[in-house]
Amino acid sequence: MDNTNNKIALITDSSCDLPAEILKEHSIFTLPLRVIYGDKEYRDGVDISPQEVYDRMPDEIPKTSMASPSDCSNLLESLRNQGIKHILSINISSGLSGTFDMIKMISKDFPDLNIIAIDSKSLSIGLGFMVHEAAKMIAEGLKIDEVKEKILSIREKIKLFYCLPVLEYLKKGGRINTVAATIGDIMDIKPIISINEEGKYYSHAKVRGRRKSLDKLVEIAKEISEGNIVRLAVMHGNAEKEAIKIRETLSKLPNVKDIVFGQIGPALGVHTGPGLVGVCIYIQ
Repeated sequence: MDNTNNKIALITDSSCDLPAEILKEHSIFTLPLRVIYGDKEYRDGVDISPQEVYDRMPDEIPKTSMASPSDCSNLLESLRNQGIKHILSINISSGLSGTFDMIKMISKDFPDLNIIAIDSKSLSIGLGFMVHEAAKMIAEGLKIDEVKEKILSIREKIKLFYCLPVLEYLKKGGRINTVAATIGDIMDIKPIISINEEGKYYSHAKVRGRRKSLDKLVEIAKEISEGNIVRLAVMHGNAEKEAIKIRETLSKLPNVKDIVFGQIGPALGVHTGPGLVGVCIYIQ
């Protein structure tokens, strides 16, 4: 039987978009990112829901910030007080948020704990898949170093793509060049956005028009899935009907193990605006 000294606490952040029941089942600790309207700050997924954020757009576009250092410090202190020595933290790409770097920094205040932080170089359910796999490995009794190695290997097998009806929100959030966004919107060009090896956004493909961009998402998922057993996720930002159609199409593929479906969290929705549809492919 494991004693407390061998237990591993698993930490992530609210960008992971894992269903609440999975977080609860595996006792996964979640640091909330922040959504800020004027001088009022909300904890992502705790004080504010995705729908509330979308309902206030386009009149109000909030800012976002990384998880709070004090939340991180308090959580690590609490885990230490419980006698837990090993902590694995898997977080949103350091190319998109300061959360990972913040956790690395705060960890230095806890030299008596074995804290391993992994940069997912992903976000949303791409991060979520890694966290869920880590939770299952911990439940199976793997040691923290073994879990780390396996997660770094899994990270290479997770591909994430999404499209947007307008580029205005990425532009306002500083995630895309203003000129590129303006030309894209004028020409009705809809880039398929993915994440590169540095964990930053890049344009994977460019198509014209919303319908074609959604078709392209399906095509990409089919291409990557071919010849592999895959877990898929179809995620959306206030675009449920379009996302459901994509889920129905992809569920007919012969090699799909299962499909996760849901809405992306508020902190991500701020930067993309309403209408995001995304597909994540996890090659087994």
